[in-house]
Amino acid sequence: MTSIPGSPGDVLTLISAGTATTRSDLARLTGLARSTISQRVDALIERGLVEETESGESTGGRPPRHLRLQTEDHVFGGVDLGATHCRIVLMDLSGEVLAECEDPLLVAEGPEIVLAHVDDRLGRLLSVAGRPRTALRALGMGVPGPVEFATGRPNNPPIMPGWNDYPIPEHFADCAVLVDNDVNVMALGEQRNAFPDTRHLLFVKVGTGIGCGIVAEGGLHRGAQGSAGDIGHIRVSGHEDAGCRCGNSACLEAVAGGAAVARRLTELGVPAETGADVVALVQAGSTQALRLVREAGRLIGEVLAGLVNFFNPEVIVIGGALSRVHEHLLAGIRETVYRRSLPLATHHLSIVPSRTGINAAALGAGILAIEHYLSPDNINRIVNA
Repeated sequence: MTSIPGSPGDVLTLISAGTATTRSDLARLTGLARSTISQRVDALIERGLVEETESGESTGGRPPRHLRLQTEDHVFGGVDLGATHCRIVLMDLSGEVLAECEDPLLVAEGPEIVLAHVDDRLGRLLSVAGRPRTALRALGMGVPGPVEFATGRPNNPPIMPGWNDYPIPEHFADCAVLVDNDVNVMALGEQRNAFPDTRHLLFVKVGTGIGCGIVAEGGLHRGAQGSAGDIGHIRVSGHEDAGCRCGNSACLEAVAGGAAVARRLTELGVPAETGADVVALVQAGSTQALRLVREAGRLIGEVLAGLVNFFNPEVIVIGGALSRVHEHLLAGIRETVYRRSLPLATHHLSIVPSRTGINAAALGAGILAIEHYLSPDNINRIVNA
């Protein structure tokens, strides 16, 4: 279904963006008759989506009445499921965080245990925020694996045993549920919160593996089947002996991911098991760890240079576990990208560490839920129900 211009959903979009704050604004911007605008606004007020208040300012006569989102009765959840953690935020309709929590949780325990934990934590956070369960309108969730976005089902996720084709949305029957790859929601959270005026952005997560979220023309680009941005499995020449969990060899994450760097350090006699161990070694002054992180940056930069020439982003954001030593990782990335990319493509390019940090995925998942709920088509369905 396509929204009709001037529909209740379009009217709410203008109000939520702050583009229109009065009925007169709406009539001017849409070209609709005032009687039609009144019908649209009254329907939105009746559904509890909009409230109208007196501004208190008057130049004579009745004070103008201002329109704004009604945030009290609408709550949204953002869930960040990692390999070993669960981070959840509750947000109101305007995107303000009402409550949040983080727990250690192994995604490998399977969907029943993990989603039951999420459900329990959502209930507790709603209590903390003083909101009833019925106020939860939509839930966004980022998971560490490929997802068929249209159905919310993981697709052969390598580090999520038991999750393949699991119907995650069906576990939460009382609200809409949107499930996406974690790096996609990270990209959305970063762009909306830290780079709202940036239309073309790449968010590169460098953790155990390597992935990329793509923001094009201000919206997420997922590709035909939802697998766009899987740069961790682009081949890196000269590393044919590096086997990857995908079954191929010389994949970027097999030579430059956190686990790969940890493995190489161990081979050099510096014990490390994870990307977090690598970070700790760099912070402790290990010259070998620093050298390998910078080398990993150069390898990542080789792949990103091709993406810069192809996609021409304004900003590349580096996040994930290894980004905590970003001054060394980014030095390697920038060195290669600026050397290998076309001058026009890098003329205004910024390569920066994540500004939202560990909250990027949870915030992005919450924003995904809010934007779905506020979409004109969804609002029209609510109003016409």
